[in-house]
Order: sequence, then structure tokens, then C-alpha cells
Amino acid sequence: MREIIFDTETTGLDSREDRVIELGCVELDNRFPTGRTLHLFINPEGRSVHPDAHAVHGISDADLADKPTFAEILEDFLAFIEDAKLVAHNANFDIGFINAEFDRLGQPFVDPARVVDTLAIARRKHPMGPNSLDALCRRYGIDNSRRTKHGALLDAELLAEVYIELAGGKQATFGLEVAPAKPAEGERQVGGPVTLGKRVRPLAPRLSAAERQAHAAMVAEIGENALWLKTGHGMSEDGKQAESA
Repeated sequence: MREIIFDTETTGLDSREDRVIELGCVELDNRFPTGRTLHLFINPEGRSVHPDAHAVHGISDADLADKPTFAEILEDFLAFIEDAKLVAHNANFDIGFINAEFDRLGQPFVDPARVVDTLAIARRKHPMGPNSLDALCRRYGIDNSRRTKHGALLDAELLAEVYIELAGGKQATFGLEVAPAKPAEGERQVGGPVTLGKRVRPLAPRLSAAERQAHAAMVAEIGENALWLKTGHGMSEDGKQAESA
């Protein structure tokens, strides 16, 4: 199963007006990083980076002046993601910006069925939170010390590690099957044939000595017509219940 973990950086928060200025993508195959990545800086075509956004990612207008436009990187982006699942943290934000860029170019929107939102997964798994990318890195012991500012590729690489942990950890990706334990002698095997053998250790009697003696006296008084004698569940001479044949 091929998945693309991706992140965007933008000029601001409004997908109708602001533009994507950085894309970072990491490829997973069966939840393992393949080593393939895509990292692109994009010219926002006259849209200035908002000061608040600059404070988050540190990308300036000057940094983007000589970079290709989204139209110029579109084919590279589409070729990299192909038909893979797209995984993002707070995916509505990133997909909203991608779809806005697609719309400007007449490209069909991303099918929502392709999108996996790790924030939604984290909120279900850890309802008490916090569930930011930094908080999840701390929760799962992932080193995010390089993340002094947001960066699309670095964030995608960290998110890939978080996503693997959210999916059950690296052990869950091996796909190994554990053989069911063989039931002990005389034990029921759930979901399969039931084979009952003789107990290795007989169960301790639940009747008191007085109760066993009273029962034996009653059976003796009834005589050979006693039901317990006919079923083979009478009492032996030492007062223990006899085993049936």
C-alpha cells in the first residue's frame, strides 16, 4: 500500500487568497519509508507572505522570487503522488490549499476518499490530547529538536514517524501472524474442535465429609434401585464420587 505523507507552507491562512509556497512529501510503502521524497518551493505569483506566516515558517518573499510557479511544478507533484493515499496533519487545511491551486489551473480536486487526517486519528486515540505534531512527537519519543520553525519536508518526515506510531508502531507493519497457542490437555479450544481429555489433577471435592457420608447412607437405604448406582455416579467406599466409565 503506497501512501504519501505531505505538508504545505503558505503565504497565509485563507486558501481563497493565499498561496502554497512550499510542498514536502514523503513516500511510504506498507507503512515503511522508501527514501523517496519531493521538496518544492513555489513562487506565489505576487501574493506576499503574511508576517504571521513568516514568523511560523521563516520563508520570505525574497526566498521565493526565483522559484517556479505552482503551474510549473504541477506535473512533478502529480507524478509523485500518483494514486496514493494522501496523509496530512489537519488535512482539511492542506487539502484546501491544494484544491485551491488545482482549481486555478482547471485540475480536478483531490478525492476526499484518498485523504487520511492524522489529527483526526490522534484525537480518537488520545482524546485528552494535546495532539499537535510537536505533542505527538513527544508522546512517541520522536526527536523533533530540528523543528525550530515549520518546514514542509521536515514536518512531513516527522509526521511519517508519528503516523507509523498511530497505526500501531513499526511492529504492526511486519504483518506477521502469531500461531494460536495449543490448548492444554482437557482445555477447550475456542473457535475450533473441542477435545476433552482426562484431567491431570482431579478437582478437589466440594462436598464436606459429613455430606458425603449422609449421601452414602441414603444410597444404601434405597438399595440397588438407587438412581446414583444406575448412572455410575455413586460414592466409593472412601466417600468420593465415583467416576463414570
